[in-house]
Amino acid sequence: MKSTGEKGLTLSEFNDILFKGKELVLDKEALANVEKNHLFLKDFSKHKLIYGINTGFGPMAQYKVSEENILQLQYNLIRSHSSGAGNLLPAFLVKAVMIARLNSLMQGFSGVHVETVELLKELINKNVNPCIFEHGGVGASGDLIQLAHLGLVLIGEGEVLYEDEIHPTKKIFDKLGIKPLNIHIREGLAILNGTSAMTGIGMVNIIRARILLEWSVLLSSVTNEIMEAFDDHYSYELNIVKHHKGQNRIGAMIREILKGSKMIRSRSEHLYNPENLDQEVFEDKVQEYYSLRCVTQVLGPIYDTINHAEKVVVNELNSVNDNPVIDHENQNIFHGGNFHGDYVSLEMDKLKIAITKLSMLSERQLNYLLNDKLNQKFPPFVNLGVLGFNFGMQGVQFTATSTVAENQTLSFPMYVHSIPNNNDNQDIVSMGCNASLMTKKVIDNSFQVLAIQMMTVLQAIDYMECVDKLSPITKDIYTRVRKIFPKFIEDTPKYKDLENVRRFLEDADLIIDFKSSSASVTAS
Repeated sequence: MKSTGEKGLTLSEFNDILFKGKELVLDKEALANVEKNHLFLKDFSKHKLIYGINTGFGPMAQYKVSEENILQLQYNLIRSHSSGAGNLLPAFLVKAVMIARLNSLMQGFSGVHVETVELLKELINKNVNPCIFEHGGVGASGDLIQLAHLGLVLIGEGEVLYEDEIHPTKKIFDKLGIKPLNIHIREGLAILNGTSAMTGIGMVNIIRARILLEWSVLLSSVTNEIMEAFDDHYSYELNIVKHHKGQNRIGAMIREILKGSKMIRSRSEHLYNPENLDQEVFEDKVQEYYSLRCVTQVLGPIYDTINHAEKVVVNELNSVNDNPVIDHENQNIFHGGNFHGDYVSLEMDKLKIAITKLSMLSERQLNYLLNDKLNQKFPPFVNLGVLGFNFGMQGVQFTATSTVAENQTLSFPMYVHSIPNNNDNQDIVSMGCNASLMTKKVIDNSFQVLAIQMMTVLQAIDYMECVDKLSPITKDIYTRVRKIFPKFIEDTPKYKDLENVRRFLEDADLIIDFKSSSASVTAS
């Protein structure tokens, strides 16, 4: 795999390091550049007034710091801003944050000593995850609070999550032979002053959103399949006249999933028949409900939104996002606001709105399957038992509905929710980490909703006894999920089944290749 450094990381490489255990390697040329940048800052800052080197921070920058206190200044920054609250970030998100921070520092414009990037690499590869709290950063001047807790661990203080337990950092460092970071000149400010918390979490959101979308395409496809829908609404000919990449990609994915199905019907064969003209009222629906018929138009914009979010957030991942920028090539230091998180915040807001719509589509398809008056095919709540005595999928529908309602409320944007703080120095902020975390919550919720839809679809397939008529891809998914969620008739608690199916959906590899029309179903 490509090493982190000047070449940058792709979403796929980020995923390999984070979720597949690939060892992270630092590019030697990029390391030499980091060292050169550090030495330039050390020399250039002599006898000059440099923000964050011999001045206070933020509105305190008007105060000069004496020579003998400049190293202690960096420790003071880390310790004073380690003030997060709320829940701890789960280990995989903390690791994502560390990868993002390391990748920014490896660009060689932050003035840090190579010890900093080497230590970050070591923590990542050894799965030593600093305890970082959800609440704190406002996303301008970077994710100060979240990254302060990262900095606190780097200097050997605070706590870490290691092997699923919280330990004092010193204990784990001693056990693993890890040497804490020594401050050299501006390591404190360089660690804190960036967008890496919102960016790392944002990268994970994009990875998980892709998986969600692909399951949504599959569930939409099989819902059409068991309803014996007509094939023209996802046809190439219908969709190609609408000039949106996402819509046409979704159509291609549906066609691939349903290839070989014995249940999908051709409109030409079933409705374009002169005998139908003799009927006053048609038994066959001439057109399906929107939640079945408009899948390409609903999921297409979500596909495009995820793609655009990936482009923007990967750009941020591979950017220099602290302040000031230490430019040894141009022999200067440039002050500005690269720590501002608006790019990520806006993309996360758009992404959570898109995923909320995805969950709404799932809920509507679910409701269609559960309401016998709508589908005119299945018993109420796809109840395979005795009507009135058994309840089928009735109970879990409440969970789906309430969860989608929460998504709708969470979809209010953070990007326009700036509150000035820091003595009004930070008078317009991004709230980017909040945006990323709220998007994560929407994605978590949506996996639950899709799991309920999956359970319902499987019960409907068994009611129809149509497994052998399914396409090869949908039949394979049916078989896999039935291993963890058996067919039921009598009422039993469903919360464990729901959790098992949700885990299956989250842990599955990508179902359909986004970049091509090929399809391969794989699930772990």
